[in-house]
Amino acid sequence: MAEGKPMFRKLALIGIGLIGSSIALGAKKKNLVAEIAIATRSKETLAKAKALGLGNRYFTDPAQAVDGADLVILCTPVGAFRGIGKAIQQYLGADTILTDVGSVKTHVQQALGPIMPSYVNFVPGHPVAGTEHSGPEAGFAELFEGRWCILTPLPTSKSQAVAKLAEFWKALGSNVEIMDAAHHDLVLAITSHVPHLIAYNIVGVADELEDVTKGEVIKYSASGFRDFTRIAASDPVMWRDVFLTNRDAVLEMLGRFTEDLTALQKMVRNGDGDGLEKLFTRTREIRRSIVEAGQDTSAADFGRRAKKP
Repeated sequence: MAEGKPMFRKLALIGIGLIGSSIALGAKKKNLVAEIAIATRSKETLAKAKALGLGNRYFTDPAQAVDGADLVILCTPVGAFRGIGKAIQQYLGADTILTDVGSVKTHVQQALGPIMPSYVNFVPGHPVAGTEHSGPEAGFAELFEGRWCILTPLPTSKSQAVAKLAEFWKALGSNVEIMDAAHHDLVLAITSHVPHLIAYNIVGVADELEDVTKGEVIKYSASGFRDFTRIAASDPVMWRDVFLTNRDAVLEMLGRFTEDLTALQKMVRNGDGDGLEKLFTRTREIRRSIVEAGQDTSAADFGRRAKKP
């Protein structure tokens, strides 16, 4: 790509929450696209995106947004992909790259692959980045910097399209990995999906305890519970669809977690201090490895960030 020359003529973003708005901001900042069209069915959300200046053109109809686009990114919950695919399939141009940001990939391939015209370059993707915040106002251009984006091409995906999409994500700051869709879903089940499920459950349990008031749960929240509430504050519709569409992998990892939790329960019951210390030492090393890999910082704030004067 020549310096200053956009990679794509027109980017169509279908859905404009945290990820979509961050793509828009990053693509503008890096001059990766000449034009951005945004589509979302919510007129209120579309108005917010327009007020923020995230795109050049705005639509409630995804078919209008993708017309003439050479890069289309689906940024809605994955449960909506099939319907969107049917709505836009005949409006996608020759050699258009169609991708997505969903955290489940086998379902995405099955939902969209069979209905896409052969001339469309369908390359599913997943930027492994995010916060607990949602909506177009939550986005920021630096969201993808130093994070991973996993692409799961189909056997029919053209290598040139995969390479160009990889370059797009690299330009946004991501490291790019090519992976089989089924393997992606298994990896993300343990690194993301099951932790979210556990967080939702723990926060739900705390909310339902009869001998502890909600005020006490909030007032005396220790750092561990605060971290769980951050995860549990994520977009409920998006995560509903994740669990329904990655059911097999989530259940497999949840089964392994349940077995290990039972073993941990026995250690506590039997007063197995050595076993507990050995486990905690091993898991501590995982945390250190994550920090060393640049996927988090070692700075400890424990929820006590200094207040601005």
